[in-house]
Amino acid sequence: MLWADKYVIQLYRMTGSPLVDYFLGTFILAAISVLIGEATLSILRRVNKRHMERLDSELALKHEASMKYKQSGDDEAYRNLNRQANDAFGKVFFNMFTFSAASLWFAFFVLAWMQTRFIDIEFPFFRSGWSVGYVFTFLMMYVLARIIIGIRKPGKRSKASTPV
Repeated sequence: MLWADKYVIQLYRMTGSPLVDYFLGTFILAAISVLIGEATLSILRRVNKRHMERLDSELALKHEASMKYKQSGDDEAYRNLNRQANDAFGKVFFNMFTFSAASLWFAFFVLAWMQTRFIDIEFPFFRSGWSVGYVFTFLMMYVLARIIIGIRKPGKRSKASTPV
């Protein structure tokens, strides 16, 4: 991490104003974290595509079959298939959870670097008497970067913005 310090700290020396530089540098690092996380997620999705399709298919089939048994009144078959569908759902859920966690890995390296530079920096939290440090400001910048990058992604239009 020390080898990167001389490069990364340059993000915090762009304007000459310490406060502006802190927030601008933190935002840039957060945006880089989002982009690296998205790239990682894209690779994972591509590598695991068949596996995820197989899990989704298994879940759909077991759910549909269990509902047919429920409608026909075969409670024992319904419970058996519903249990299998729940297991399939658990696999899908935890795979998606893993993908989400994988998109955050670089942010932890950024926070580790920021700790070496900004551990003593605190900002008052409105008029509460509390203060926040580098972790809070990084997380706020990360959320902002994720929102901005999410809006800028091609093909990611919300239904609300689609013309009727």
